[in-house]
Amino acid sequence: MAIELKPLGPEYRAWRWKILTSTYVAYIGYYMTRKIFTICKTSIANDLGWELGDTAYIYASLLLAYVVGQFLNSYIGRKWGPRVILLWGLGITIVCNTIFGITNSYATFILFMFINGLAQASGWPGCIGGISKWLRSQERGSIMGIWTTNHIIGNIAYKSIGGVLLASFGWRWAFFGMTVLTLLVWALILLWQRDRPEDVGLQSLEDQDEDYGMAIKASQEDHISFSEYLRVAFNPLIFIMGVAYFSVKFLRYALDSWLPSFLNIQGLPVDQASYYSMSFDIAGVFGTIFAGYVLDRWFRGNWAGLCFVCAIGTVLGYLAVIYAGINPIMIAICFGLVGFMLYGPDSILTGAAAVAVAGKANAVAVTGIINGIGSVGPIIQELVIGKLMRSDNLQMGITKSNYLALFISIAMTLSTAYLAWYFYRVHLNNNKTS
Repeated sequence: MAIELKPLGPEYRAWRWKILTSTYVAYIGYYMTRKIFTICKTSIANDLGWELGDTAYIYASLLLAYVVGQFLNSYIGRKWGPRVILLWGLGITIVCNTIFGITNSYATFILFMFINGLAQASGWPGCIGGISKWLRSQERGSIMGIWTTNHIIGNIAYKSIGGVLLASFGWRWAFFGMTVLTLLVWALILLWQRDRPEDVGLQSLEDQDEDYGMAIKASQEDHISFSEYLRVAFNPLIFIMGVAYFSVKFLRYALDSWLPSFLNIQGLPVDQASYYSMSFDIAGVFGTIFAGYVLDRWFRGNWAGLCFVCAIGTVLGYLAVIYAGINPIMIAICFGLVGFMLYGPDSILTGAAAVAVAGKANAVAVTGIINGIGSVGPIIQELVIGKLMRSDNLQMGITKSNYLALFISIAMTLSTAYLAWYFYRVHLNNNKTS
């Protein structure tokens, strides 16, 4: 039976709306300054005389730094708080994005893309940590199911607004446009974001015990020692969750980075390729919200079981992609199915699950660690798919890329099956001892 939650007071509700809104928009800002490069690849390569495959090394430098930055920010955020890393991280990435619109140098792109990656790594841990102490466990799935659509809306924002700027004014103004919008986002974080209710004179939220989720006993103090942080970081369960998230991020970043180019190669103009690639993201919005709803209502907090079901759906989605032929519109529709299934585990593993597994106070640390392990996936996909796309037969490269994605989706199914089995055992043990 679901526990009826006590209504929050008007001041608390007002502040929680500010927190949810500012962190939601914050991550959209991170995406606009991180991913605009992906839809500008072909234009930059043509303008500056590069091979398209060479752009893979530029974006891979961001992805490599992003992995390192996740672990750094997971500790820094646990020590200094989410607000600090959000303001510094987004500020640095705004500067980097401005430089991309100015430079013609391949070396400059790689250097500042690496710096951008370190700064970008503050985004998701900072945002998850920023809302973790403002939510109660019984509402976490539903609220975060809606809130975690921020990265999908971020995808839609940079592809739609960036696509218009790219087609109308060229790739440099696509970068500049994202910079201006993100400056406004930074100002909103400064005004509205606070780490916890106590920071604005409100009482902390008392929470109920969780059936599924809380599997790691760790300190809930505001500041912990480095040794205590390492004890959480090296917990085997966190590693397994990271391995599952590796598959999720491999697939998502492969589509973020290459789907617009694939559709362009298969016959769509560059702006239409950007728009049609949003089928993956638009379906993902509904998939994320639905996953959050059923997590609270049907799965009763069993996030691992829900991720396993979604993983099976992702496999079916890629089978549909492979048998869709080369019609770009039909391919875009099939990738919508992939997006609906994939974005559920994407939001849950570094969202509700990361908050629950070691307690709210450790949300920023756990999120950073899981995301750090998972972020190895985007690096590998960028380099491997980049190598596949060096072939003279680009269509064959696309076909091989889709089969690779099918294999990774099967790996995701196996890892989430293990997590579902593990938490089922925890659930049984909790019932025996209660």
